[in-house]
Amino acid sequence: MKLQPLSLFVKHDGQSARSHATCVYRCGDACSQEVPNTSGNEYFGDVVRAAVTRRRVLHGGAVAALGIGASTVLAACGTSDSATGAQASASPTSSGGSELPPPPRGLDFEPVPPNTEDAVRVPSGYSSDVVIRWGDPVLDGAPAWDFSNQNAEAQEQQFGYNNDFAGLLPIEGSPNDHLLVVSHEYTNEPAMFPGYDEENPTEEQVRTAWAAHGISVVKVRGNAGDGRLVPAGSEYNRRLTVTSEFRLVGPAAGSDLVRTSADPSGTIVRGTLNNCAGGVTPWGTILSGEENFNQYFGNSDQVAEEPAATRLARYGMPEGASRRAWERFDSRFDVPSEPNEPNRFGYIVEINPWDPASTPVKHTAMGRFKHEGATIHVTDDGSVIAYMGDDERFDYIYKFVSAKKIQQGNGAAAMRHNMTILDEGTLYVARFDGNSPASEIDGSGSLPGDGAFDGTGTWIPLLRATADGAESLIDGFTADEVAVFTRLAADEAGATKMDRPEDIEASPRTGKVYCALTNNSRRGVDDNPRVDEANPRNENKNGQIIEITDDHTGTSLTWNLLLVCGDPATADTYYGGFDKEQVSPISCPDNVAFDPDGNLWISTDGNALGANDGLFSVVLDGPRRGETRQFLSVPVGAETCGPIITENRYIVCVQHPGELDDATIENPASHWPEGGDAQPRSAVVVAWKA
Repeated sequence: MKLQPLSLFVKHDGQSARSHATCVYRCGDACSQEVPNTSGNEYFGDVVRAAVTRRRVLHGGAVAALGIGASTVLAACGTSDSATGAQASASPTSSGGSELPPPPRGLDFEPVPPNTEDAVRVPSGYSSDVVIRWGDPVLDGAPAWDFSNQNAEAQEQQFGYNNDFAGLLPIEGSPNDHLLVVSHEYTNEPAMFPGYDEENPTEEQVRTAWAAHGISVVKVRGNAGDGRLVPAGSEYNRRLTVTSEFRLVGPAAGSDLVRTSADPSGTIVRGTLNNCAGGVTPWGTILSGEENFNQYFGNSDQVAEEPAATRLARYGMPEGASRRAWERFDSRFDVPSEPNEPNRFGYIVEINPWDPASTPVKHTAMGRFKHEGATIHVTDDGSVIAYMGDDERFDYIYKFVSAKKIQQGNGAAAMRHNMTILDEGTLYVARFDGNSPASEIDGSGSLPGDGAFDGTGTWIPLLRATADGAESLIDGFTADEVAVFTRLAADEAGATKMDRPEDIEASPRTGKVYCALTNNSRRGVDDNPRVDEANPRNENKNGQIIEITDDHTGTSLTWNLLLVCGDPATADTYYGGFDKEQVSPISCPDNVAFDPDGNLWISTDGNALGANDGLFSVVLDGPRRGETRQFLSVPVGAETCGPIITENRYIVCVQHPGELDDATIENPASHWPEGGDAQPRSAVVVAWKA
């Protein structure tokens, strides 16, 4: 079966159609803001690279200050009701016509066609169910959810809003039981509170929103006979919110840059904000990325002195009052009143879900930026590497290489040691160099003469933290300045500006690293940065997946683009060399995950091809490399987040269902998951083979 071309409903006007409501409440309307990265790093192709003589010598070695430059506007993918039912063939053939070998284990499902249904769709022969949704009880004694009568006291005991990352940890000795750890990225108050006045929110509404952010820990039990997971009361269950206590560790802890009137020690922070993706560590803890934290602070334009003003601007701090007006009810969100409070957010958070009385930590050695998340790879010698993306237009890819080795075992001593691994090590930022002539990277998405977008790269050291202290590896920066203002240090290092680097994960089978670059529709437009081989399309509305072969503990890498996403019927897409007539169309990759057999899975955020978002499998090796199949689709207006793929379960977080610009509480765009005339509620979903 051949795919039907999607070009009939793809928008080709260079404009995105994503819900403005999502932009406003998830990322502080970054779509309409100037890009924070105004550094002058320019990208040089091979034709001129040999003539480059400027070199920057860092403490960790000499590097060429080669990047790309200037500013742009965040791409925002949209949906259209005109999506049609194209899908991959169940029995694809090679380009020569011969039948291919069977798909890898676990990938032999019939793909779900693109659609705009207000439902979760799974392949024939599979079933799905909701595990837990916004407002469901987490703590014992939590009141029943009441949409019309929400309050902070109730929400602090209930499952939070807009679930994103999900981690599933087996409970030893109880094979059917797991801890489900879920982040709650952001709130959309007009969709939460009947009669909400954006100009004058009430204190109770604000405090309820504080309680709807954060992280939930919930024990879930497997259901006999199928793949369902059912919440179960437990001593492990926990809610972390905007008012919970966190501890700063690493080079910035105690620095003058993070001290406030409420915390003169600079070590104790109230709350975590905009928790996006994350990772499960080998020692059984959870990492969570604080992403668009800037939007919660107000009145940064009242800070004019330098270098404070430049630092605030580099992190996209909004001018004037914040959208949610939190500063009216807590002065720590008013930048002029507490100028260091924003410096206490934007880190990787680590929580120990096995100890509900423990204080989570924020790892400043891993840098401060808009963390999509962090995932861990352990080398054969026990070194721990964390890969991270800064989810902003034209920002960077990072890694952290631990100085300590992992300790095996799950005893208390091993846990204490392993929870300090991310405090000591070296933080790097990536530079990617293409190996094709610059004239062949013309912005059209056409493959260069060698048949691949690929090249080499370098990890540029920024910061080294040890038990004896920390050392800046960037001239002109102190160690705590690199930890707190990492973006500025990476600008100085000459890192490569990417098309919104989001989730990054290393394959547990091969060690190759995969990063979702979601989109950037302003690439190459007007005075914005032009293309390079790692980001090869102008007006990139559909994104790409970069595959990195890394010297994990070293500074060298090679790379190629596995997928250049979008309509398979158009010339500017690439599916790993696989026949594009036999793939499911994929757009705007966001999160990546691996199944037990080493296959790549991708969830999407904002499908620019007109259909609902979904979960996709991708074959990485052999004659089927690049074959992409849609396994699942989510309801109208929703995003697919937090995929977990096990031997017998497929878990995703369905975020912001029904979040369309013309939707209101009185006239919802979605009624998922309850149906009828119910309000939409974000939820965790599990699917299984029936």
